[in-house]
Amino acid sequence: MTRRSVSYYYDPDVGAYSYGLGHPMKPLRMRITHELLTAYDMLDKMDVLRAERATPEIMTSFHTDEYIHFLARVTPETAEELTYNGTRFLVGDDNPAFEGVFEFCSISAGGTIAAAKRITSGAADISINWAGGLHHAKKREASGFCYINDIVLGILELLRTYPRVLYIDIDCHHGDGVEEAFYTTNRVMTCSFHKFGEYFPGTGTQEDRGRGKGTGYAINVPLKDGLNDESFKSIYEPVIARAVEVFRPSVIVLQCGADSLAGDKLGCFNVTMQGHAHCVRFVRDMNIPFILLGGGGYTVKNASRTWAYETACALGIEAEIDLNLPWNEFFDWFGPRYRLEVAENNMEDMNLKDGSLDRVRETALQQLSELQAAPSVGLHDVPRESVGQHLGLTTDEDSTSRDELDDKLAQHARYVYQLQEIDAHEPDSDESEDFDAYRYDSADSTASRNRRNRQQRSRQKKRISIMSNEWYEVPQLNHFGYYNPANDENGRGSVLGKPRFFESRLRWDIDARRVVANSDIRLSVRNLMERGGPKADVMDVDEDGIEEEDT
Repeated sequence: MTRRSVSYYYDPDVGAYSYGLGHPMKPLRMRITHELLTAYDMLDKMDVLRAERATPEIMTSFHTDEYIHFLARVTPETAEELTYNGTRFLVGDDNPAFEGVFEFCSISAGGTIAAAKRITSGAADISINWAGGLHHAKKREASGFCYINDIVLGILELLRTYPRVLYIDIDCHHGDGVEEAFYTTNRVMTCSFHKFGEYFPGTGTQEDRGRGKGTGYAINVPLKDGLNDESFKSIYEPVIARAVEVFRPSVIVLQCGADSLAGDKLGCFNVTMQGHAHCVRFVRDMNIPFILLGGGGYTVKNASRTWAYETACALGIEAEIDLNLPWNEFFDWFGPRYRLEVAENNMEDMNLKDGSLDRVRETALQQLSELQAAPSVGLHDVPRESVGQHLGLTTDEDSTSRDELDDKLAQHARYVYQLQEIDAHEPDSDESEDFDAYRYDSADSTASRNRRNRQQRSRQKKRISIMSNEWYEVPQLNHFGYYNPANDENGRGSVLGKPRFFESRLRWDIDARRVVANSDIRLSVRNLMERGGPKADVMDVDEDGIEEEDT
C-alpha cells in the first residue's frame, strides 16, 4: 500500500484551556495526543501545521451573528447577565462560560477549516485536526460541550470545491448538530453510529431521514449498550460501503469521537482501540480524500491513545509501531500497563441479545438502496476571495475595524434591548391571569385564555444533559428565535416576554393640553391597589422637549 500525503494541524495553546474543575471535557487530551505522536516519531512523516484561528466573520457562515458576538464577549463574570440567567446561548450546565472560550473555539474551528482547505487545494490526501469534531453545537447556541460547530464550517468549505461530502460519525452520541445543518440538502450525506434511548441528545432514530431535497441523505444507526468490536464491524462496513457506492462522495469527513471506547466515563459501548481504528482503516482503503476529526472522549488517556494510533493508521504505519509506550511527558498517566491499547471489559452486548443489530442494519441498507443516483451539481467557478478583497476595498485589518456609524448602531441596539429586558419583567405567578386579561383584549373569554395556555405548554421543548442524561425544560423560543427571559415557577415561557418595540406610555390629554405618562400597565391588580389606583404622571410640553411635573 502506497502511503498517502497527510497533514496534521495542532495549536500548542489548545491544551491550556479548561472547562472548569470537575468538568468531564478536558482539552488537555489534545496535548497528550501530540506528545504521543512526538514520542513515536510520527511528526516527521507528515506535514505539521498550525492553522490560522477562525475569525468571527468565518464563524457566522453557519452560526448567527448574535451568538458569535455573545461568545466573543462572555466571561465567567458576565455569563449570568449575557445569557439572561441561562436562557440564551448557554442553556443548562453542560456548557460553562469558561475563561478563553472564544479563543478555544477559534482554534478548533480554524484547524478544521484549514484541514478542509488543505484537501481542496490538493496539498494533502488526509488532513487531521484532533481539536475538532465538536458536532453538537447548534446555529444559535452551544450544546453537549460544543460551542462552535467546526465540522459544519469545514464541510461548507469543502462544498465550495466538491459536489458531494460524506460525513461519518462514530461518536457514542448522535451527531445532531451536523445532521440538523444539512438536513435539507442532498450534497451532504450524514451517517451516524450512536447510542439511542434515554441518552444525550435524544435524537437519531432511523425515521429521521432528512427533508425536502435531503430526504434519504440522513442515515442513522441507533445502537444499544455494550457494542463490541465484532458487532460494530458487522454493521459499519456494509453501511459505509453501500453509502459510498450510492452517494459517490468526493471527500469524506470522519468524526472519531473516542467516547465510544470501552471504559469511557460518559460512554456505554465496549469497543477497543483496534475496533475504533478499524473505521479509519476502512475509510483509508477506499482511496478517497478524507478529514480526521476528534470529538468526545472523556477518559483522557484512552482518547489520547486511540487518536495517536489512528494517526498511525492514516500514515499507514500502524503495523510498525511498538505498542509498548515510549517515554513521554505524560508517561505516568498510562500506568500500570504503559501500552498503546484500550482493552474491552465484561459488558454484555445488548445489540445481540434482542437481535436489534440485524434489524437496524437491514433498515439502514434498505434506506440506502431507495436512493437514486448520486445527485449532480452544476459546474461553477469557485470564488477564491470575496468581492471586496478582489476589488481592494477591504483588508484583513478592515474586517475588525469599526467606524462611527457602527458604534452608533451598536449603542442604539443596546438601548433597544435594554428596554426589552425591562419590559419583559413578569409579575408573580399568582397574578399572571389577571395581568394577562388586562394586557389582552378584555373581550377574550376565559376559555380562549386557557386554550392559549395549553397550546403554549404543548410547545414546550425539553433538553437532555450530556452529563446526567436527564431531561429538563427550557423556556420557549419567541418569534425572534430567542428564549423569553420571563418564566413562571414551572419553567414555562410567558407571553409577556414578547418584545414591544413601538409601544409608548405617553399620550396627549386633550382637556389638559398636556402629554401624560400612563400608569405602568405591567403592574398587577395588587400592585395597582397598593399605589392607590392608576395614577398618571403629567408632563408639560415646551419647545425644548418634555419636562415632568409633580402629579
